[in-house]
This record gives sequence, structure tokens and C-alpha cells, in this order.
Amino acid sequence: MTAFDQASAALATFTPVRSKGQRWRRRYGIATLGATIILAWLLIALACPYLTSYSPDAVDVSLRLRPPSAMHWLGTDELGRDVLTRLLYGSRISLVTGFAVVILGAAFGTLVGGIAAFMRGRGEELIMRLTDLVLCFPPIILALAIAAALGIGTMNTIIAMLVVWWPKFARLAHSLVLVQRSQEYVEAAVVIGLKPMRILARHIIPNAVGPLIVLVTLDLGNAIITFAGLSFLGLGVVPPTPEWGSMVAEGRELVEQWWVAAFPGFAILSVVLGFNFLGDGVRDWLDPKARQR
Repeated sequence: MTAFDQASAALATFTPVRSKGQRWRRRYGIATLGATIILAWLLIALACPYLTSYSPDAVDVSLRLRPPSAMHWLGTDELGRDVLTRLLYGSRISLVTGFAVVILGAAFGTLVGGIAAFMRGRGEELIMRLTDLVLCFPPIILALAIAAALGIGTMNTIIAMLVVWWPKFARLAHSLVLVQRSQEYVEAAVVIGLKPMRILARHIIPNAVGPLIVLVTLDLGNAIITFAGLSFLGLGVVPPTPEWGSMVAEGRELVEQWWVAAFPGFAILSVVLGFNFLGDGVRDWLDPKARQR
């Protein structure tokens, strides 16, 4: 073998040595960015009264549709309201709604799916067929129909979203509990006489919670964008409540006054990306194979 062939073989088998910091950034850099974005928006939602001197509902027609300036950093809308102020206050509704829908939907869906997997027989069949029935409908279309029937309002929109949000968690929890139910520790708990609900709550669900946490993290962004979509269609918050989707709707026909719709749209985009980045990082962190790489 020539020297050139030896050098080529060495280069082919060469593995670059990465420092500990480089490996950490490679594994968790995107997740850290997502967590930073979400934390920043949470702090903004808590501190928004101290970040602006304007009221989100203060109307001043003489200042309508002013472009971004030193007085109004993100401009004003059709009624002369400060866009930045409404954007900051809108983060409260969007984030609270997203967390409420996903947490409540995950809790109810996990409970239903876990009980169905533990029941077996006709009870399991009935619950899972009901779950499949709800999953047959596109979530946004079903939520739109329910919200239209209930009427405009934040609480009605949350209820409409909850109706379509729990089945995905029920389906995932059902499959996870089916896997855990055949494990030896569950059989041992049954033999010593533990009640089924105690086995489910204290043994099975804690051991199957990893994929559920990942789905919750990834789904928070979906919940926020769905609520914004319903508000955009006029089925979310009651005007003049500041909310990102309704703010985009107010500026959808104002082509020259681009700032009215653009900045709320960027806010939605940043939050959704933040939760997606964080969810990907949580998934990799909970995956043993990913941690070994």
C-alpha cells in the first residue's frame, strides 16, 4: 500500500474530536434557544404593565395608522391604539390559553386512554372507538364548528379546543399503557392485591410519561396557533381584547400599513418555533439512544 493510500484510509476512518461544550451545543443548543424564547415571552406576559406606558384599549383616532416611531415603536392600528402595547398584553391570553388547553387536554386524555387500556373488553373498545370518531375530523374544522355553536368568547373557544384536543393524548396513553401492562412489575403489583387505579396512577403512568411530556411540549405551539386561527376568524376573544390572532385579522387588509398585522404574526411565529425547538430537545433528552451519541 502506498503512502497516499495509507493517508486516504486514515482520513476515511478519522473521527473529529469534539469538546464537551461542542457536544452540549450540538445536543441541546436548539432546545436552549427554544426555552429562552418561551421564558422571555413568559416574563413579558408577567411584566407587560411595566414595559409600556399605554393602555391596550386606549383609543386615539388622531393617531390612527401611524408607522413605527420613537413614540410608538411598532406603530398604531386603525383606532390609534399602540400595537406594541396590545402585542405585549396579547401574550397573556395566547400563552394562558395554550397552556390551559394542552394541560387539561393531556390530563383528561391520559386518564381516559390509561383507563381504557387497563379495562380491556367492551369498555376499552367503546372508549377507543369514541376517540377514533373525534380524530376523524380535522381539529381546526371541528373546533371551528363547536366554537361557532357556543358563541364568541375566550372560555367557549377553550372548551371547543378541549373537545378536539384530548383524543391524541388518549390514543398515545392507551398504546403506552398497553406496553407497560405486560411488564413484570405490573403483574407483581396485581398479585400482591393492589387496586387497578393505584397501579395505573402510581406505577404505569409514571413509567410511560416520557412520550406524553414530549407531546405536551410540542403541542403547546399548536394550541396557540389554533387559538389564534379561531380568533382570526372572529370566534376567539371578544373585541377589543388584545389577542394576536385578532390583531392579525384587523390588519389583513391594510397592505400599506404592514406593521398592524406583521408584528403579531412574528410573535405567533416566535412562540411556535420556541415550543417546537424545546419539544425536539426534550425528545432527544428523554431518548437514551440520542444521549449516547
